[in-house]
Amino acid sequence: MRRKTDNPISKSAGQSPLFGSHLSIAGGMTNALDEAARLGLDSVQVFTKNQQQWKTRPLADDEVGAWRARVAELGWTGAQTVSHASYLINLASPDDVLWGKSIDLMTVEIERCEALGIAFLVHHPGAFTTSTREAGLARIIDAYAELFRRTRGFATVSCLENTVGSGSNLGGKFEELGTLRAGIIGRTGQQQRIGFCIDTCHAHASGYDLSTAESAAAAIEELDAACGLRNIRVLHLNDSKAPCGSRRDRHEHIGKGTIGRAGFAAVVNHAGLRDRPMIMETPKGTTPGGTPLDTLNLRKLRQLAGLRSGERTRGGVRAS
Repeated sequence: MRRKTDNPISKSAGQSPLFGSHLSIAGGMTNALDEAARLGLDSVQVFTKNQQQWKTRPLADDEVGAWRARVAELGWTGAQTVSHASYLINLASPDDVLWGKSIDLMTVEIERCEALGIAFLVHHPGAFTTSTREAGLARIIDAYAELFRRTRGFATVSCLENTVGSGSNLGGKFEELGTLRAGIIGRTGQQQRIGFCIDTCHAHASGYDLSTAESAAAAIEELDAACGLRNIRVLHLNDSKAPCGSRRDRHEHIGKGTIGRAGFAAVVNHAGLRDRPMIMETPKGTTPGGTPLDTLNLRKLRQLAGLRSGERTRGGVRAS
């Protein structure tokens, strides 16, 4: 299981956007890669296991081999593949039993990504529930000290995802994410293994206005100051049904929500973000005519990025 991958950060994929989507692995993990190719995507995000279960069967060698072979067939590197960890995990929990189970499951998530050569593992920082914000942050740092001890030498990068900041959920402010990363590095010395995933819907709903080119540029400046754009490894591109500052996590199709086209244009064309996997987590389905909704969202993003219809992508897959 603990197969060391190449360092994903050392390989540059160029400067055109790596648009992708979170896709299902139902029927086999490579089905997500096949669907990504059919849609003309440049990256993909998956769950490597049933995200609603604590226990999971180990990956079989043939599953690992098939995944790696299909990634290679697409002409992709591991840096074009992303996994999202189970929502059951709460590394900030004050409950020792839940905290221990969360560390165990996060270990499994990291091990599976390492075996598959998936470069980036996204997860929500956690919720402090009945403790305090400071205690929750300390709990996450302690968890990572154990996680990185268990997975010493691995290349998979854990990406702390920003949240809408509702209730006791940590990560609603960029400064909080920066504090977490600094604390984890201070305890582990593993700066290359910890980064961030920034979700546009979450940022907007937490209070960073992305609705205009100017306000989005200002938000990105705040992000750079707090976290460093070089440490943003993954982006989640989702419009927001809810208004700025609502702290409500409601994803909408690109350009159909309260962020709108100008905000997304500012994000996808920013020089400091342009070459990261940009994953859509927008609603799935098809139009009455059978066109996948991911296709419509991809077309909008490509237009905003100034890419022509039919232009070849870096992975060698023709875009829609």
